[in-house]
Amino acid sequence: MSRFTLPPEGILRAREKLVLDHFRDEVLQDWDATLSTFPHPHYELIAQMTVHDGDSEVRQYYHDTRVAFPDQEHEMIALRHANDAVIVEFWLIGTHKGPLGKIPPTGSSHRTRMTAYFIFDEDENLINERVYFDQLTILKQLLGGLDKRNPADLLKLGRAVAGALAMAGGEPDPCLTKTVTPDLND
Repeated sequence: MSRFTLPPEGILRAREKLVLDHFRDEVLQDWDATLSTFPHPHYELIAQMTVHDGDSEVRQYYHDTRVAFPDQEHEMIALRHANDAVIVEFWLIGTHKGPLGKIPPTGSSHRTRMTAYFIFDEDENLINERVYFDQLTILKQLLGGLDKRNPADLLKLGRAVAGALAMAGGEPDPCLTKTVTPDLND
């Protein structure tokens, strides 16, 4: 299919329903239902340059993020269609009640604007959720909620900064760095 041609309305509606079901099931933390939207679960987190591929890796990602933000939810901003994707802009909202990697819980909330590309193959299978967001926006909100005059919060701040630094500098997933320039000569 040409990149200039959208699929028929019935396909767009089916894709949209699948994506909205996926969002709903994530908020409900119904991982079996969420994972059933993919034949092979695959997430790409561009801000972190990480990939979670396959059922066990994606379940671990879900577990880790819900330990950090047990009340995580989405607030939809917009939904758009492309010839091979549904593109969703949303607010990700949550309270930092558990460790986020090496960052200890701060008790602060965040509301971060994100974009997710739900990419479909030629057989209309969801093959990838690619998420774009700014990590600094989240970290700024998590740390900004601490009282810099409170010794306990200063200790949390120091541990959070040390945790963030310990997580920095990892190697990006090669599937995110080895890209191919598209042929736009048609």
